[in-house]
Amino acid sequence: MKHFINEILSFRAITRNLFFIVPFVSVFSQVTSKVDTTLIRIGEEIKYTIQVEADSTDLVLFPEGQSFSPLEMIESYKVDTSFADAKFRLIKRYGLTQFDSGSYTIPVQRVMINDRKFDTDSVRVEVRDVSVDTTKQKMFDIKPAIDVNTSDFDWLKLLYWLLPFLFIAGLIYYFFRRKKLKEEREKQLPPYEEAMVALQKLDATEYLKENKGKAYYSSLTEIVKRYIDREVDDKALESTSDELIERLLLHKDSGHFDFDQEMIRKLDAILKRADLVKFAKFQQELSQATSDRKTIEEIINETHEAIPEPTEEEMAENEAYLELLAKRKKRKQWVYGISFVISAIVAGLVAYGSITGFDNLKDKIFGNELREMAEARWYRSEYGNPAVIIETPEVLKRISDSVAPQLQQVVKQMSVFSAGDLREAFFMTVSTMQLNPTNEEIDLNAALDGTLMELDNRGAKNMIMKREDFETEKGIKGLKAHGDFNVQVSESRMLKEKSSYELLIFAQQGGIQTVLLVYQDDGTYAEQIKNRIIDSVELEITNEGEKQEK
Repeated sequence: MKHFINEILSFRAITRNLFFIVPFVSVFSQVTSKVDTTLIRIGEEIKYTIQVEADSTDLVLFPEGQSFSPLEMIESYKVDTSFADAKFRLIKRYGLTQFDSGSYTIPVQRVMINDRKFDTDSVRVEVRDVSVDTTKQKMFDIKPAIDVNTSDFDWLKLLYWLLPFLFIAGLIYYFFRRKKLKEEREKQLPPYEEAMVALQKLDATEYLKENKGKAYYSSLTEIVKRYIDREVDDKALESTSDELIERLLLHKDSGHFDFDQEMIRKLDAILKRADLVKFAKFQQELSQATSDRKTIEEIINETHEAIPEPTEEEMAENEAYLELLAKRKKRKQWVYGISFVISAIVAGLVAYGSITGFDNLKDKIFGNELREMAEARWYRSEYGNPAVIIETPEVLKRISDSVAPQLQQVVKQMSVFSAGDLREAFFMTVSTMQLNPTNEEIDLNAALDGTLMELDNRGAKNMIMKREDFETEKGIKGLKAHGDFNVQVSESRMLKEKSSYELLIFAQQGGIQTVLLVYQDDGTYAEQIKNRIIDSVELEITNEGEKQEK
């Protein structure tokens, strides 16, 4: 076995980029380390001691921070100093613990003496559960099931369905109603024709026969005021009777309109009679009301004749103004149309998300690499010799298939296959090694430690690891390690999201097989991909040169 480890160590220096590595052992006379125990119960303290012999002028730096992961440092004790054989002896102690049962490895610790680096040995420790005496603990019967009042109808689900459709219906009503009102305004008659049609509608009413003088005079005065408002003075509708007469006299005096003085006097008399009827409840005779109706029509006709015809310049300006209005109208139509389309899309997305889930909606819009891999076509292939038979979302590519000359006496053949990259959402390697016949048993724990150490060298920092025995569905036993780490992308930057990993390693008489998965856990699809790959693992077993597939 020692011969095998020495051969593998020399091979590690040559094939540093491969993932099958056996552990590296270092011993320095200046730096030594030890633990007071390798077996504890959950929560107990392990005393880890580093001893350094140095000159009085040497600068010694001990490890700081949580560098003992997967164990947790609970206390860093002060450095003890003593003098021995003309040298200083520095002793640094750390208190370590772990709150999950299992087998753990205290990683290599680095001590700096001046500009030289010294690494300590890694140490395996066992953490066991605290035994519980159930015979002395009081037991209780299982409680019966309790009926829970539940609603037969899911109102929240109904609300999710209705809200998007109500929103769309509201938008449709708003835009179509607005369009209808606008079309009605555009269909408005010219001022003079509008006034004549209004007078005819007033004649068709039964106000005078039904003795409704107030309603009759209100309609009559509104007709004449609306006409004057549109043709003469745009403040006529909001003016009182006296204010309207004053404004008409001002227009006459300024020469804007050639109004007849007698016409203004008649309009003033009608407006005052109308005020008496509307506000003083004055009862006007039928003949007078009929006469006032004729007078109003005459006033409208005279005013229509008094309005000057527009000049060519005014007509050109009006045409330009109408063209500007048409452009504005078209622009508004585009804005309303785009707003309606965007609103409909948003409402549709909300409806889709409320039904199928907003995580699903996000994946459909922005994409999800892990989801695409989980739902795409998978491939079942054999890799290496002895073969690893595995199902993967991507076909693995061969990285290396050569053996260094120094290892040809021990290693007959070695192959490494990979997909993805350590910095991506999914990364996977499968490595196999076929060994020359030997009677020595392979140490799986040593091979596992070496693989994890090489993963650290490739950028896996702050690694948390838990190891346990593993067995495939067909009974092939091996070793499994899993946990998470941060991927270092440069000397000053690490990926913010942690990467999870799962490592399987199998050893047999004829070879070693390794499967490594590294993924960024999204809580759904990454776990599905990992479980599907691990559950599909099958191995080709060698037995004295004969092969049989399990």
